[in-house]
Amino acid sequence: MAGVYSVTEINSYIKNMFIRDFALSNICIKGEVSNLKYHSSGHIYFTLKDENSAINAVMFASKRQGLTFRMQEGQSVEARGQVTVYEKTGTYQLYAREIRLSGRGELYERFERLKKELLEMGMFDESYKKPIPRYALRIGIVTSPTGAAIRDIMNIAFRRNPYVELILYPAPVQGDEAKYSIVRGIEKLDKMGLDVLIVGRGGGSIEDLWAFNEESVARAIFDADTPVISAVGHEVDTTISDFAADMRAPTPSAAAELAVFDYEDFLAELDSYKVELLRLITGKLEKKRARLREKSLELSLKSPRSIITEKKSRLSDAKKEMTRLIRERIEDRRYMLESAVYEMRLSMDREVKDARNRLKLSAGRLELLSPLSRIAGGYGYLMGEDKKGILSVEQVSEGDIIRAYMKDGVIAAKVESKEGWDHYGF
Repeated sequence: MAGVYSVTEINSYIKNMFIRDFALSNICIKGEVSNLKYHSSGHIYFTLKDENSAINAVMFASKRQGLTFRMQEGQSVEARGQVTVYEKTGTYQLYAREIRLSGRGELYERFERLKKELLEMGMFDESYKKPIPRYALRIGIVTSPTGAAIRDIMNIAFRRNPYVELILYPAPVQGDEAKYSIVRGIEKLDKMGLDVLIVGRGGGSIEDLWAFNEESVARAIFDADTPVISAVGHEVDTTISDFAADMRAPTPSAAAELAVFDYEDFLAELDSYKVELLRLITGKLEKKRARLREKSLELSLKSPRSIITEKKSRLSDAKKEMTRLIRERIEDRRYMLESAVYEMRLSMDREVKDARNRLKLSAGRLELLSPLSRIAGGYGYLMGEDKKGILSVEQVSEGDIIRAYMKDGVIAAKVESKEGWDHYGF
């Protein structure tokens, strides 16, 4: 494509244009110092700004002989040098050869002295800073009723939360009387029990903002029981009020963003809290229900009815076990008895058999000794009238009736006489 250039070519071309411009090669620019940085290389990087614009600047270490004082944030200076393009980034800046304080240097010296004094007194210490309420509903504002600051604050407050109450103390924010009005506004609103105060104004020169560099204003902010947000000037502006306040906002609009909570976000947050709370409550209830079921079960197990039921169950089990044991014992005893009976029968059979055998033997022996056996051989058995056996002649007398028991009957006889064996010579 014809007529297409590289970035380097364009930046080089623009730089040559700057270099050829006589006005830019030796120009003096007046502005307030901000973003100041003394680099370890000896170079000084800073920004010069006014109420509407800003330009980057650098003073190289080789040019520092043109600087007779140490630069500080907020100083009003006049810097002379060349404005040209830094080809690498395509940005233009002032390469300063000489820097001097402008006619407002005295104000900056006063600013630095007061800042140092109040700093040493501890008024800027973080330990004294009060937290800004997250959900402020009543907000006090000390500023001009006709300035852009109040309009910005109202617009943002209405957009973020139309239910927040804004209470304005109209105070001039510029001129000799401004500091007194600002102090009265802070003190009056502080007594109203508001949630937060916004003290500030739109941007301007150091002279325009000087009311917020007054010690009385800083002390009123520090002494207030209500948290104070300082919102003075634009983002690059810094005042003593910013250091003394509980929070600094770069602009009044930013102060409104910090002080007024977003209603829609608040509702969304409430919904999320509701969901989380319901989840926690549900979880708690479920745990309590589980605990209740556990305790109910434990209580039911320990109740008299459960104990009686358990005892009955145990008693029934014991009864069944006892019955089983008794049956087993009876069966054992029956078996033992049957075994004993069987053994007894065997023993008795043996004994009877043995007795029979012995009886047979004894019978045989007795038969051998039996009188009947003898009688059967022709002998008899004599018995007297007293039915006693007659074993001797001396037992009978003549005339006695005796009976002779024979094999086949009984003979009754009368004793005619009796004689001993000696009669026959035995």
